[in-house]
Amino acid sequence: MPGVHIVTDSSCDLPSDVTEKLGIRVVPLSIRFGDDEYVDGVDLSASEFYARMAQTDVLPSTAAPAPGAFEAAFREAAADGGPVVCINLSAQLSATMQSAENAAQAVGDELEVTVIDSRSITAGLGSEVVLAAEAAADGASAADVVALVEELRTRTHIIGALDTLDNLKKGGRIGGAQALIGSMLSIKPIIDISSGKVEEAGRARTRRKALMTLRDRVFAAGDIDRLTICTGGAPEVDEMREMLAPRFSQDDVAVCTIGPVIGAHGGPRVLGLAWIDRR
Repeated sequence: MPGVHIVTDSSCDLPSDVTEKLGIRVVPLSIRFGDDEYVDGVDLSASEFYARMAQTDVLPSTAAPAPGAFEAAFREAAADGGPVVCINLSAQLSATMQSAENAAQAVGDELEVTVIDSRSITAGLGSEVVLAAEAAADGASAADVVALVEELRTRTHIIGALDTLDNLKKGGRIGGAQALIGSMLSIKPIIDISSGKVEEAGRARTRRKALMTLRDRVFAAGDIDRLTICTGGAPEVDEMREMLAPRFSQDDVAVCTIGPVIGAHGGPRVLGLAWIDRR
């Protein structure tokens, strides 16, 4: 009997060697700088994106994939007749979930497709997708994979220190961090996306103190897995590693490059931490 196939979107920020090894299909979002539009990971790499953002005053925006892109991915994945589980970035931050659901409905008479909201982004989403793909490879059913993701998303956390709120404001994703706007001149904002929406998680007077806040949140979390430093061109990755070193060895801390989709809203030099609480 064919196994379960995993589909996700490009905000998962998983490297291609991981997606290829696990057979994960990735549907890309689009990035716009004014009238110029690029397909994430196809026309525009993460390094090219951050270089472009540094060279222009035009703030980037993002667009969800068309339902047809998901439909094509579902058909390709299910070519052997196996079920598909599609795991996407938070529905509270993007229309991507709706696009995937529309595609699933379009093929519903032919294919078994389940679309699920990760309630996360970047390495948080990526971790859920990898664990789902590993479970599928071990023979889990579609229902088992869906149940796993539904459980994982309650334990997945992602917090970030921003250098600017301009991108988040422009993209309309500021959510519960709205109160930060009035004091931006004197603080470094810290946000929490663990619930699937952007919420204020603190304010720091300096970048160093913002990073210390991230570290303290992780240290207070207790036993965790898949700790990842998420960087959007931030210069303090090694510094963050050193700050985490009293509790976590370098082998216990992964590094994820935040791609254009999340980088468009997080802005330049965003740095975050993602992890999954142990049961």
